[in-house]
Amino acid sequence: MSAVDPRGPLAWLVVVLAALAWSGMNPADRATWWAEALPVMIGVPILIATFRRHPLTPLLYGLIAVHCVILVVGARYTYAEVPLGFWMQDWFGFERNHYDRIGHLAQGFVPAILAREVLLRATPLRRGGWLFYLVLCVCLSFSAFYELIEWVAAEAAGQGAEAFLGTQGDEWDAQKDMLLALIGAIAAQLLLARVHDRQLARVAPHVLAKDTAG
Repeated sequence: MSAVDPRGPLAWLVVVLAALAWSGMNPADRATWWAEALPVMIGVPILIATFRRHPLTPLLYGLIAVHCVILVVGARYTYAEVPLGFWMQDWFGFERNHYDRIGHLAQGFVPAILAREVLLRATPLRRGGWLFYLVLCVCLSFSAFYELIEWVAAEAAGQGAEAFLGTQGDEWDAQKDMLLALIGAIAAQLLLARVHDRQLARVAPHVLAKDTAG
């Protein structure tokens, strides 16, 4: 039986599926929708299939769900056209729609806790400086890989990739995206490590036992 109460993940699953269904109804650009929503459609079945044998912490399930919602909202409108980004533009006087920046901040924040959990549960690593550093490395490599995917998409689709890239004319967009992912990864570990450790103690007791072993 799973060590995690299934009601929480089930509630998050309903939220994500509802958001995905809403997102897929008359999106601004169908090809972009598929490109942006595909990670959600791949990730959710994996989480469902592994829930009983390898449940994650409730914190991580919640973070993944929020990230999924960010992705499918961007998929519906394309990132440069999300209404929230325009509201932020009006409120703060931004020169562009910054919704994509939220996505890239989440691209570091959420994978940081995922990487932290996997490294603690599946490797001999203990809590400390090396864990913090390696989590940052994982998040930055993932962010860089995503930028490479965007580059390949741009080369393949030409001007048709603009909606997927969401650069909005910023020549340093890729570098800023990776910086935000780095900031997100640092912030997640500083803000959530203690909560994460408490939940890991219940879901995977062997993790914290490593700190006192030998």
